[in-house]
Amino acid sequence: MKLSGRILIAAAIVSIVISLSFAPGASASCGAVNCFVVIGSQQQVPQAGLLTVNGIYNYTPMRLLEGTSGVIPAVDQASRQMILDHHKETRTITQQATLDLNYGLTDRLGVQLTVPYMWRTHKHIDGLGEGGANGEGDPNRFSANGIGDIRVGLKYNVLPTLRNMVVLGLGVYLPTGNTHAHDSEENIMESPTQLGRGQVGLNPTVYQSYELIPHLLNQFASASYRHTFRNNDGYQFGDEYMINAGLNYVATPWLVLTGQVNYRYLVHDNFKSSLSRSATPADAPDFPGEPVVLDPTIRNRAVPTTGSTYHAFSPGFQVSLGQLVESSWTNMTSMYFYAQIPFARDSNGSLAQGTSFVFGLTRSFQLVKPS
Repeated sequence: MKLSGRILIAAAIVSIVISLSFAPGASASCGAVNCFVVIGSQQQVPQAGLLTVNGIYNYTPMRLLEGTSGVIPAVDQASRQMILDHHKETRTITQQATLDLNYGLTDRLGVQLTVPYMWRTHKHIDGLGEGGANGEGDPNRFSANGIGDIRVGLKYNVLPTLRNMVVLGLGVYLPTGNTHAHDSEENIMESPTQLGRGQVGLNPTVYQSYELIPHLLNQFASASYRHTFRNNDGYQFGDEYMINAGLNYVATPWLVLTGQVNYRYLVHDNFKSSLSRSATPADAPDFPGEPVVLDPTIRNRAVPTTGSTYHAFSPGFQVSLGQLVESSWTNMTSMYFYAQIPFARDSNGSLAQGTSFVFGLTRSFQLVKPS
């Protein structure tokens, strides 16, 4: 395909991502999310016998946007009860260190293992209409750290040419993360804030890149989908769709400047439960008081303040240490940094992801010499 045709395709992909950024959004998640950017060494298939190791740290804050209430329902897994207007969110901060291993079985087929370790803190006001002297609720804190859900996957490069790359992947999330950590009141914290989802998830992916100007300007795009099955607490996380597109510019042999547009859409979570609401002053004299039952039937219900749309621009850079300083320690080693800056978010009165940061180090090891 001629260069002009490639440029048109790249422009079309970027325009799709930007147009999605202004599409109507869904309600926002009350739980926790992680920063996400495209890192080429994670997406590509290493050559046969080459192991590529990524060590990645990301910092993802969530806060209330101006003019939002932060009032959300409670998800009580123990009693299978959803209580409307029961919490008032304050903030969530997630830090994650990820070990990502990619190994080339052949020049076109690779295997990937991703192991996240997470630190999460969360604050909210619990028991609106129930706790406190005047039904204002009580402060509640949650903190947990540990292994999250491990992902294993296969990747296949269907278009391995000098200037083109199209990689198809299929990953599986394993339910290795803790789902029963307790809050400061010694109650099991709600599923959306736990370190794991508690059930297997499927994650097909596609990654594409093309050298617009060889050794100078590279275009890339990626898309992924995640479906997680319902866990044993009756909770099912909503499907996740992500689309990303961007450019890499080789400023010097050791410095690459990059910019990408990121889009994420999360469908409403679903909880198999009864339905209640928090007491209000209109319920006096039973205010403050116990939640008012609206429907005692246990059935599948969409959690109204889950699901979200998030749109960001992520500038960054990558430094090839081997090109900058020649030594055995820096050979096939690079480091990178990204800032993910939101430009449109749908929070629906709940917490929204703020500006997030990603730091990383990549090193490759030739374990088996190519024949």
